[in-house]
Amino acid sequence: MNILEIKNVSIEFALKKGILRACDNVSIDIKKGEVLGIIGESGSGKSTLASGILNLISSPGKLVSGEVWYYENNIKTNLLNKTPEQFNEYRWEKIATVFQAAQNALNPVIKIKEHFIETAFAHNWHNETEIIKKSEQVLEYVRLDANVLEAYPHQLSGGMKQRVLIALSLLLDPEIIILDEPTTALDVITQWYIIDILHKINKELGITLIFCTHDIAVISKVIDRIAVMYGGQIVEYGNVKEVFTLPMHPYTQGLLKAIPTLKDNMETRQAIAGAAPNLLEKQPACRFSPRCSFYKEKTCSNLADELYVNGERASRCPIGGIV
Repeated sequence: MNILEIKNVSIEFALKKGILRACDNVSIDIKKGEVLGIIGESGSGKSTLASGILNLISSPGKLVSGEVWYYENNIKTNLLNKTPEQFNEYRWEKIATVFQAAQNALNPVIKIKEHFIETAFAHNWHNETEIIKKSEQVLEYVRLDANVLEAYPHQLSGGMKQRVLIALSLLLDPEIIILDEPTTALDVITQWYIIDILHKINKELGITLIFCTHDIAVISKVIDRIAVMYGGQIVEYGNVKEVFTLPMHPYTQGLLKAIPTLKDNMETRQAIAGAAPNLLEKQPACRFSPRCSFYKEKTCSNLADELYVNGERASRCPIGGIV
C-alpha cells in the first residue's frame, strides 16, 4: 500500500545564465512502512526533490509541474494543491524532515529545548510541560540524555546534533521522515550509530523513511528499495538487493563499481568517466550518453527518453535491461 506518490514533478531555477531544470518529470511511489533510498552524485536532484515533496522550494526555484499524493485512511490528497497554511497541517505532523548539514541546522543562540518548544508552538501545541516530556522521550529514543535540552548547539558533537534533529523530526509523530544526507560529515562509527537508530525507528515505530544520499555503502544495509537519480531524472529503481545484484543502468553499474570495500584490490575500483551534466545546457534524450560506454562503443544508438518498467524494476537503459 502506497503512502506517498510522486507524479511528474519538475522543478526549475531561473538563473542569470538560463533555466536550470533540477528535477525533470520525476515519478515514484513510496510504500507505507518502507525505507526508500534516493541516491546519486551531487547535483543529481536528490535534495531538490526532497524540498519539492515538502513544497519548500524558494526563489529563484519554482515547482513548475507535478503532483504529490499523500494517502491517509484510504483518502488521497494532492499536497501541492494546498495553500501554505493548509500544507502546514501536513508538514512535520505527517511528513517531517531531517535537513542536510546538522552542524548548521540548529540555531546557535538558543538552547536545544527551545527548538522543540518552537516547533510544537508552530503546530498549535502550547503546553510546555507536555512538550518537554515528549522531547525527553524522543531524545531517549535516539540515545540522548534529557539534559541535552539545556545545552546549546555548540556544546554538542556532530553526531549528537544529528540525533537531536532526528528526535525533533519525531516530536509530532509523523508518518514519513525525509532524511537529506543524514550521515554526511560524520565519522564512520557515528554514521553506523545513526543508521542503527533510524533502522530502529522504522521497524519499531513503523515510520516510512526516505533517504537522500550519495553514500551507497552506508545506507545499503537499511533500505528496502533504491531509486538512482542522474541529471534530474530517476534512471533506475527497484528492490535494493536486485539492483545491487543486477544493476541495469550503466550509471548504477558505475556507482557500484566505484564503491571501495575491505575485500578487494583498490586498483579494481573504477571511477565513472566524464562529469555530471550541466543542466543549464540542452540535454540529450539520454542524459548519461556522453559518459556511457555503450553509446561510445556504438552498442546503443537508442537515445529515447523512456523509463522501461517491468513490475517493481525500472531503468532508462534499453541495453542494460528491460525491453
